[in-house]
Amino acid sequence: MIALYNTLSKKKEIFEALNPGKVGMYVCGPTVYGYIHIGNIRTFTFADTLRRVLEDASYEVRMIKNITDVGHLTDDAIAQGDSGEDKIEKKARAEEKTPTEIALFYEAYFHQTETSMNIEPAHYFPRATAHIKQMVHLIETLIEKGHAYEKNGNVFLDVTTFPQYGKLSGNSLANLKVGARLEKHPDKKNPWDFALWLKAPEKHLMHWASPWSEGYPGWHIECSAMSMEYLGDTFDIHTGGEDNIFPHHEAEIVQSEGVTEKPFVHYWMHTRHILVGGEKMSKSKGNFFTLEDIIDKGFVPMDFRMLLISTHYRSQMNFTWESLEQAKKNRETLFVVTEKLSAVSPEQNSDAAFDGGDFLTRVREAMQDDLNSPEALAVTLELAKKINTLLDKNELIHHTALTLVFEKIFFLFGLKQEEHTIPEEINAFAEAREKARNEKDFAESDRLRDLIIERGYKVEDIPGSYRVKKL
Repeated sequence: MIALYNTLSKKKEIFEALNPGKVGMYVCGPTVYGYIHIGNIRTFTFADTLRRVLEDASYEVRMIKNITDVGHLTDDAIAQGDSGEDKIEKKARAEEKTPTEIALFYEAYFHQTETSMNIEPAHYFPRATAHIKQMVHLIETLIEKGHAYEKNGNVFLDVTTFPQYGKLSGNSLANLKVGARLEKHPDKKNPWDFALWLKAPEKHLMHWASPWSEGYPGWHIECSAMSMEYLGDTFDIHTGGEDNIFPHHEAEIVQSEGVTEKPFVHYWMHTRHILVGGEKMSKSKGNFFTLEDIIDKGFVPMDFRMLLISTHYRSQMNFTWESLEQAKKNRETLFVVTEKLSAVSPEQNSDAAFDGGDFLTRVREAMQDDLNSPEALAVTLELAKKINTLLDKNELIHHTALTLVFEKIFFLFGLKQEEHTIPEEINAFAEAREKARNEKDFAESDRLRDLIIERGYKVEDIPGSYRVKKL
């Protein structure tokens, strides 16, 4: 059984799919106006890990991950959704490009980053600009049902028509009234009403025709339209970062359920923020990092994925270079063990020997317990230690079974071994060094080792063989 923490119920629940054997999953994707940072990557990697756990348990997962290429305003974080500049349009003006050029450039970067992190592609990446028709239809339905209203070409959702507003975040209208005071938009009935459609001001670069005005959609309505288009009125899982809980996901619930009068999502799941050196990440503090910053420090993407595995997704993570260095060591420990397994001689292999099956069971149990990846990683490192001990003592192992165990664990963790093409010259040096070692010509062996190091590589000895790595 898979247990997942549901933000809606505030507790872990046994997962039950709406349709036996199948899971509909929606991931809040990027707003493509800038480079995604390590906090964004954590959210997308979590969703990928969740998908892997479900697929490992034989579920057929349909994942939708949207691309927000219009409507996300600079002031959306304060819940109005009706003020500020469009983030993509602002970037386009600054760089003297079109919004489409900006969106496509940063969307390509996003896909490239996901590939580097070994994140499985979603089954579809719908763009908001391609679903204006669906958004207009939802807005029309909300107006017809008395949940939304139009004034001066702008359309807002009336949150007072939803008594359960706030059920996801706890930000009920009663709580909000005693909290922050918002400057009321002149066309709104209530300060906490949010925009579904906004009339485009003069010279606005992105706008479409609608029954109310030439304008553009609000950010919140976009995800409702796209998720329902590809997953139906009700689906299994919706993921995102904790900053999406309010106002974005809260808004999605009321507008979607206002249209369908059905439950929108059964399981809401959110990752916590990443701190950097104990502080919130920001460009002004100089602690804003992308995947390229990590690579420039000599790490590989799988080091960062290993670091993400080391912390539970619902725990706030503090990123430091020291913690990444430890993650690198853990990754190398696991990869070295798999290479040792590949070099095991037939004489040391036995189908009746240790096969690691119990360890795989423990890893799966941890991952199926609300993705307890730190526990699963601890079990895997314990397995690696046991295999090293057995190999060092020349005891028998079940090579085929253990290789398969690691394949399944690496799938769950999303780890892949980096592929490097070793130059022929380096391979020749390594082979000559191995020959010298076997002949006990250690002076020649050391000379060849130094030549290999001078050229940016190193040779590591493993039982019965060796491997070449780039420094």
